[in-house]
Amino acid sequence: MRFYRTTRDLHLYFGLFISPFVLVFALSVIFLVHAWPPRTASATSTRIAINLRLAPGLDRLESRERVDAVRAVLDQLGVAGEVGFIRHVPKEHRLVIPVSVPGRETTVDLDYQSRAARVSVEDTGLAGAFLYLHKSPGPHLAAIRGNWAMTRAWRWLADATVYLLLFISISGIYLWTALRAERTTGLILIAAGAVSFFGIVYALSH
Repeated sequence: MRFYRTTRDLHLYFGLFISPFVLVFALSVIFLVHAWPPRTASATSTRIAINLRLAPGLDRLESRERVDAVRAVLDQLGVAGEVGFIRHVPKEHRLVIPVSVPGRETTVDLDYQSRAARVSVEDTGLAGAFLYLHKSPGPHLAAIRGNWAMTRAWRWLADATVYLLLFISISGIYLWTALRAERTTGLILIAAGAVSFFGIVYALSH
């Protein structure tokens, strides 16, 4: 019985702990699948910065080395966030640097020859924030993802949410089996869930 009580308490407390994270993922799926509410870009603010200090050979760096070198430029501009794919336009001596935080997207258009940059900021709103959290850090851009400390922290929290959900699922099955009066109802619901899941998988694969 002690094992049962300990499992029951952990099931409750871990469930309460991850409930805000589950809510974020659940709401973001609604925004992602149904595109609701419609995203409306706010007016973009723009500013110009000059006389920036740049790392030598910035245009010749690749992948994570370029991101790390660009960080010094972003610090000078007061721009924080996760750096996405950096687009290099060699003929124009430009690097286009997207930087994201939940609810805001900043684009730094850097002319590394003149050491000047145009900084454009767009507010993506609450829906954009949820979508960013849902997709970040994600499997894309593996060589450079997680280049912002907050993204790395969010990755750890997202991983913890998954592992705790597994624990809650397994412990929930254990707690259910200990309640004899609920076994029949539980079996019916598990069967219904399994049929629904495999039915959808079959429909999508044929």
